[in-house]
Amino acid sequence: MKLCLEALYRNLVAGARLALFMPVRAADFRASPLDYALLVAFNFAVWIAAAALRTGMAGDFDSAALAIYFAGVPLVLATALAIARIYGAPGILVLVAVGLTASDALFELVALVLPSLVAWTGYARTAVLLLLAWLWIISLRAVIVCAGRERPQVLKGAAVVTAMIVIGFFAFPRTDVWLEPAEDEEPAPLAEERLFHLQGELIERALAAIERGRPGVRELYFVGFAPDASQDVFLHEMRFVRRLFEERYATAGHSIALVNSYDALEEFPIASMTNLERALRRVAERMNGDEDVLFLYLSAHGYEDHRLSAVQPPLELASLTPTALARSLQDAGIKWRVIVVSACYSGGYIEPLRDANSIVITASAEDLPRRARAHALVHAGVRAGEGSGGEARGRGEAHAVAAADVGRPRARRAPRAAGRSPRQVATARPCSRTGCSTRARAPGFESRRAGGRGESAARTAWRPIESPAPRTTSRATST
Repeated sequence: MKLCLEALYRNLVAGARLALFMPVRAADFRASPLDYALLVAFNFAVWIAAAALRTGMAGDFDSAALAIYFAGVPLVLATALAIARIYGAPGILVLVAVGLTASDALFELVALVLPSLVAWTGYARTAVLLLLAWLWIISLRAVIVCAGRERPQVLKGAAVVTAMIVIGFFAFPRTDVWLEPAEDEEPAPLAEERLFHLQGELIERALAAIERGRPGVRELYFVGFAPDASQDVFLHEMRFVRRLFEERYATAGHSIALVNSYDALEEFPIASMTNLERALRRVAERMNGDEDVLFLYLSAHGYEDHRLSAVQPPLELASLTPTALARSLQDAGIKWRVIVVSACYSGGYIEPLRDANSIVITASAEDLPRRARAHALVHAGVRAGEGSGGEARGRGEAHAVAAADVGRPRARRAPRAAGRSPRQVATARPCSRTGCSTRARAPGFESRRAGGRGESAARTAWRPIESPAPRTTSRATST
């Protein structure tokens, strides 16, 4: 036993010197079937220990991985046999097999620290390629040390070694004998029973809070729809836009916001197609159809097929499409409407929603994956509805076209401050479409200030917000 352990020690030392490009000779290896078997057994123990350390000793043992590991033994022996036949020296078969296997323990220890090095440097692909190159060079060096460097035998041996590494790396399944424990995923907030049932109460309360319009007074109704919970930006955007309308255009009692999120499930009803259709129907019931105007604000990620992203785990929600929105608006029977779509590729909403009584403003052209800022779109939308007389109506229509294009004329001045090129800043390319009836008859709107609800309350015309500063309106963001 002492002689066997001494032979194992000598083989491990020779393998380390081989892998570290230190001087080593064929005589430094101990090559017998028993010595090779002990070396394989030791490498197997190191493999199991390294896998356990990677998982912090908290994983599960995968017995199926044993067969994959030991499948490498016949591959090494077949490679050694091929090299022995190439060199015409059958007696070096076990020696070559030992030389090809002696460095495995060192490679396993290097692989143990490799994830930390990758995390520190950030070059995962480069690290793997370097490890493969190192393995190939050391395998070729083992052939040269154990069999010699005669040509063309060494070139053929290099081809055999290359085939061995390719088969071992690409043909054999990649597995670890010690599997990391499965992480317990936190349940989606909506999976909690209290929040799930609360959603029914939220939508009912929000619908019931929508007040009837006053006859003879042109008023604004706001509906917000943000169906993507994957990022908080849509939640924050909807809060900002809704608060803006309530503060400046007194839409409190005339507004509803549907938002998907992880953190505001007790604040907003979820943004599903069903809830959107219910909201549009309720607004249509409460508003005076010939006088009042719907301002519909949509915010989400947009796809090339013009769908809006719909994310609210664990629910599988249908995505809003231009045709589905057009159908919902038609079914609700809302006549006057300003529709703002804040999403990539949102220009695809213009044609399906186009009619004589609608103004449609989008954050991007139908073929561009960028969008303008939210405040720029709101600026465009409220400007579009301005006007109660002939001259004012003309200004409102002009604002709809000019303000929807906000960002492009000033884009050339902002890029240097923002660190982006004029092309990058201007690619949002907002678009708008104004119906012919709104050109001829843009309704005059009146909003109630927060301080008065009675007949004696002061009436103020629905006025546009002030134009945003050039630097902020000229930027575009991608979704």
